Amino acid sequence: MATADKLRCDVLVLGSGIAGLSFALEAAKYADVIVVSKRSAEESNTKYAQGGIAAVLSPEDSVDSHVKDTLVAGAGLCREDVVRAVVTDGPDRVRALQDVGVRFDERHDEQGHVLEGHELDLGKEGGHSKRRIVHSGDITGRAIEAALLKACQNSPRIRLLEDHMGIDLLIASKFGGTDRCVGAYVLDCGANADDAPPSTFARTTSVKTIVSHLTVLATGGAGKVYLYTTNPDVATGDGVAVAYRAGAAIANMEFFQFHPTCLFHPESKNFLISEALRGEGAVLRLPDGTPFMRRYDPRGDLAPRDIVARSIDHEMKRTGSEHVLLDITDKKPDFVRQRFPNIHAECLRFGFDLTIQPIPVVPAAHYMCGGVAADVEGRTNVPGLFAIGEVACTGLHGANRLASNSLLEGLVVGHRCATLLEKELGPRKGRPTLPEVPSWDAGEAAPSDEAVVVTQNWDELRRAMWNYVGIVRTDRRLSRAASRIAMLQEEIREYYWAHLVTRDLLELRNIATVAELIVACARARRESRGLHYTLDCADTNPKLARDTVIRRGTAATL
Repeated sequence: MATADKLRCDVLVLGSGIAGLSFALEAAKYADVIVVSKRSAEESNTKYAQGGIAAVLSPEDSVDSHVKDTLVAGAGLCREDVVRAVVTDGPDRVRALQDVGVRFDERHDEQGHVLEGHELDLGKEGGHSKRRIVHSGDITGRAIEAALLKACQNSPRIRLLEDHMGIDLLIASKFGGTDRCVGAYVLDCGANADDAPPSTFARTTSVKTIVSHLTVLATGGAGKVYLYTTNPDVATGDGVAVAYRAGAAIANMEFFQFHPTCLFHPESKNFLISEALRGEGAVLRLPDGTPFMRRYDPRGDLAPRDIVARSIDHEMKRTGSEHVLLDITDKKPDFVRQRFPNIHAECLRFGFDLTIQPIPVVPAAHYMCGGVAADVEGRTNVPGLFAIGEVACTGLHGANRLASNSLLEGLVVGHRCATLLEKELGPRKGRPTLPEVPSWDAGEAAPSDEAVVVTQNWDELRRAMWNYVGIVRTDRRLSRAASRIAMLQEEIREYYWAHLVTRDLLELRNIATVAELIVACARARRESRGLHYTLDCADTNPKLARDTVIRRGTAATL
């Protein structure tokens, strides 16, 4: 029987971005679903996605063309069967979003009237050979998140737990059952807030035990493992970390995508300048106004992100500049304001008018192409555990994600996972009895009066990752990073077992695990490929066109 600190459900979803919410909406047709969100339900990487969704919706485009572009960007590591499945399903998933209320931009005539037939206005981004980016202004993610969240809130079979965070997964074998995931211990961050006085901490009741038939990880990415990122504060790699501790296989963590263009301003924390600007003709320039991308790739400013980010990084180091410039002043001001209203307004807030002047930009950590190893339906190697969206490594992105394929993946794999789990659960009467799992035991843990330890380790870890495991790597830098992370891991473990858990502590624990995995995978790959570029092995080795896989207690191997 459920109590205040013990809950039961058919499906537990950790994460409330496009993958988690679209999955939950489908799963609620046959299951009772609990969705756990670390902060407010709308706060996810999805909310901040500007560009849109890549999908074949034009007669001038084709599935084969989209597949080819994805494979080229993925630098030999994409699984073609997965790519084809995701690309083929894309148009139907876009229409499903329209059915729940997402309004995508439509083409207009010169007088500003919507064209007959309500044809979608398709954008173009780096690495795409055709216009296929469905968008809602330059706040596509926000529009999608709002529509999906509203639909989930209106579903009687979906329970949203905001300000809750997964601590660790429940594996039944630890409680006398089979080797299967049966839910998670979840911290109620509202009851055990990071800024609450120590006397208010509850020793057990602030941690819920949520037991479920099936558990779905949809926690998104891990950009906060780096000092500079386009990601929001929630992106601390929680899903990868809890899956790794539970015995799941983790793959390709060395491939972390750095977005080429993040606004450079001391008061701008992580504002992304969409690749769609370059799709509409924006040009990257040195501070003296010289365009430079043609020196590095014949596609110029529309080269894939790994090439553009490395080119900017090289030019910044070569010239000693703190940034480069992004220039879209050749376009009419009205077009820029109408096509990119949010970006234009945000730049104005920081003193830049992109209709009349180039704006300063720098690369920043953006997207985790590796993650929990899963198939195109979200299955992992741990029975009962599934992974969808950015937290998963399905083989779609390979060594470098093609622009706007991420929202696509969340939708398609979320839908496929929901379809699969309907079969897995079967009729309600035939479902096995859920195991009895003990409540969270805080043991001798005490409230902390040394929160500065968490802050110090957080800053040191992220700075070490930026300096040693960034866009360009070397053996020596990776070795230094491994040493620093190992030392920090020991301090974090000691602190974790001595003190009551808080969201800040759990996030620190998780980004340290993610950092360890990124470095381990990077050291195992003795070549440069896609997003992993090392000066000590600058060439690509065709014999190493394999995934890097790591499990708890084993070394990373190709």
